[in-house]
Amino acid sequence: MQTLLGIFFHFIGGAASGSFYIPFKKVRGWAWESYWIVGGLFSWLIVPPLAAWLTVPHFTEIISQAGPATLGWTFFWGVLWGIGGLMYGLGVRYLGMSLGNSVLLGFTSAFGALVPSIYYNFVPTPGKTSFSELLTSSWGRVVLMGVLLCLAGIYVCGRAGVLKERELSEEKKKESVKEFQLTKGLIICTVSGILSACFNYGIEAGNAMAATANQLWKHAHPDVATKFLYQNNVTYIVLLWGGLSTNFIWCMILNARNRTFGDYTNKKTPLANNYFFAALAGTIWFLQFFFYGMGESRLGNGASSWILHMAFIILVANLWGFALREWDGVSRRTRMTITTGIIVILLSVMLVGYGNYLNK
Repeated sequence: MQTLLGIFFHFIGGAASGSFYIPFKKVRGWAWESYWIVGGLFSWLIVPPLAAWLTVPHFTEIISQAGPATLGWTFFWGVLWGIGGLMYGLGVRYLGMSLGNSVLLGFTSAFGALVPSIYYNFVPTPGKTSFSELLTSSWGRVVLMGVLLCLAGIYVCGRAGVLKERELSEEKKKESVKEFQLTKGLIICTVSGILSACFNYGIEAGNAMAATANQLWKHAHPDVATKFLYQNNVTYIVLLWGGLSTNFIWCMILNARNRTFGDYTNKKTPLANNYFFAALAGTIWFLQFFFYGMGESRLGNGASSWILHMAFIILVANLWGFALREWDGVSRRTRMTITTGIIVILLSVMLVGYGNYLNK
């Protein structure tokens, strides 16, 4: 039951991440940097402490008592992740929801799922799964097979994007993705995907804060055997400060360079509408990791949790890609290719979930 709950929470988180960019499409008359940072203020500054206040008793004391190394490394990985998150917005802007998410999250899946376990091979940590353990245990090999299958599915999705590029005219491609640029988009998504995996490293770096939250909760609930469902909400606050720093600086630079500071008060645009949808996008974005933390509390923050989260994002983003008609006008072969990729990713999710079940 705990495994099924973990998978369900990861699905909700993945659905939130795969959907958060949709409200941005309702923003009118603002430059990208303007609506991105307004949404980001809700994602990284406003909603995380509110969520912690609602779910983690004494979260401010936990942060203030954390060691400098814990805070420093958590913030550092947040800064690097922030660069990847910033480029995510550009990648989706140039490739669309379906192809952009498939390419970007493929790299994020591989780096985020496997690098921590490799790290724990060199720095053994109680309760953490090393890469050797994945290789030498039957359940670990099943999880690794699921990871490889997921990457294969992502490759197939990327292949579908290349076929789309070949088949459609520039005019047709830009009917669904207004700023479609394959080469620039692929470069941005590759770099973004690698850096976005740093969020998982940040969770690992801030594990001491989550562990403290878990201990305090267990002390208050001695009869409960499971981990504290919301323990990661305290870690997110510090981690997302790093992401906010990167994105805020860059968006302010773009506002200055493009002379778009006036967007925030431009009465010729639907200001209330723009602020609402940007805030909605930012809030939905944070919900992905709110539910990721819940899933992680049931499955553990290893390859299984990360790959499940990424795979669900890819699935939902591709469904949005179909709904937004990003694949209209392509051949039957290309449609079958993207559909096959999605099915392979779904099978990988089931395989990772089964591997986790074997470890219980």
